[in-house]
Amino acid sequence: MSDRPVILSTHLSAPPEEVWALLMRPATLEHVAAPLLRFRPEGPPLPERWQEGAWRVRLRGPLGLPLGWQEIRVSFPEAPPPMRRLRDAGRGALARRWDHVIEIAPEGAGTRYTDRVTVEAGWLTPAIRLFARIFYAHRQRRWRRLLSRETRRRDRDAPPPA
Repeated sequence: MSDRPVILSTHLSAPPEEVWALLMRPATLEHVAAPLLRFRPEGPPLPERWQEGAWRVRLRGPLGLPLGWQEIRVSFPEAPPPMRRLRDAGRGALARRWDHVIEIAPEGAGTRYTDRVTVEAGWLTPAIRLFARIFYAHRQRRWRRLLSRETRRRDRDAPPPA
């Protein structure tokens, strides 16, 4: 078993405030995770905006493959300004520890977005770590695409220069 985290970073061409606002919406999680993972609340629905707390969801993989339950446990660890952090100290049917920290920091005219996840899943740990690497690369690709669309929409809706 390894406590080595999977760490992936990307540059997003949007200001940190915009990225943070999107990150705070569970709907964004559902968008960037699709179609590799789908989340269906088992109890109370996910909030409109993340807040400290825990939610239990059912996970579905590609082709609707059931992957069991997952607890999403959100907190906001301190970070040196102007960085911000969101942490999901989750656990689930496949991983007894899924400790995911997202860091948002200014980088040039955009944002440095970093996913850091530590997984403990017994003998499944190597396979789950590999999945995490693939999953977070997918999510970051979806983030870049989402922000590219948002930027195009903003530019299209902006008034013409005077």
